[in-house]
Amino acid sequence: MIKLIDGENRSEWDGFVTNLPEANFLQSWDFYEFHKNRGKKIVRREVLKDDKIVGVYAGVVETARRGTYLAIAGGPLIDWSDKKVVKAVFDDIRQLGARYECVFVRVRPQLPLSEKSLKLMEDFGLKKAPMYLSVEYAGVLDLKKSEAEILAGASQGFRRKLRKSEKLDIEVSADDKDESIKDFCELEKKHAERQRYVAFSESFLTKQFEAFRENNEVLIYTAKKDGEILAQNFIIFYGPEASYHYGVSSDLGTKYSAAPLLHLKAMEEARKRGCSRYNLWGIVGTDEKSHRFYGVSEFKRSFGCEELKYTPAHDLILKPYKYQLTKIIESVRKKIRHV
Repeated sequence: MIKLIDGENRSEWDGFVTNLPEANFLQSWDFYEFHKNRGKKIVRREVLKDDKIVGVYAGVVETARRGTYLAIAGGPLIDWSDKKVVKAVFDDIRQLGARYECVFVRVRPQLPLSEKSLKLMEDFGLKKAPMYLSVEYAGVLDLKKSEAEILAGASQGFRRKLRKSEKLDIEVSADDKDESIKDFCELEKKHAERQRYVAFSESFLTKQFEAFRENNEVLIYTAKKDGEILAQNFIIFYGPEASYHYGVSSDLGTKYSAAPLLHLKAMEEARKRGCSRYNLWGIVGTDEKSHRFYGVSEFKRSFGCEELKYTPAHDLILKPYKYQLTKIIESVRKKIRHV
């Protein structure tokens, strides 16, 4: 017998999720504590089969002028080959979407992209979304490899930058102090101005940091030279994965190539914590030169990472007439933002 219930126990939830090979912080307990602290409505659902947890999914109810929707990023985490479980989950998702008066439910499963995965989405009545939901194309490093092995697989340009930074007496530290997230927020504002993107608010970043800090799942890595901050990385450690969630730098940090040092230190910590992979997160295709993330994608490729494509975001449409407005608006935004 399959049934779905609200997840109400953190240790039970994270105990299940972190033991999955595809575990990711997007389906962690604390990520939804962060959303709750932002005043958002959230859902956490456990899939029980004969009273044993066999799957979970969590999502956040987002409100927009064009209509409310439920976003499920990095989930559901289920056995996709069990059609009865999949059907029960999507029936449940549809019911919750209706309860919150959603126009649609957007799902980006932690499922490698394939013809089979696309057909599965189609079979359960989902349509490809006009806009992405979280990362759909990621660069991943295998932490079972030693640092020497990873560097051997990196590009010559990456190794050259690393050698350059190692000669400059750059100090690297990592902690979860209030001062560090404050510094990160300040540097991010300057980085956004330079790169011409809209910065996250200090409240958004700080609340996220605090939610993951509660259970020792986050560190801010900082590179300094002569007391001046060159670059910082916001790293989340969850289950088998360490995630490069955000990164910012100054002009001087770019000149001195400080970022590679931060990543190597984070990978070192990830191995100590038992993580098996280091997720550099979003990259775009080598042919997408007009994409706003093309430059940073080339930097991530210089690590020699494996390129992993997830099944892209799909929408379960609940109010077709109102959904048409969403489709038009998001299609235009995607072109304007070069994403």
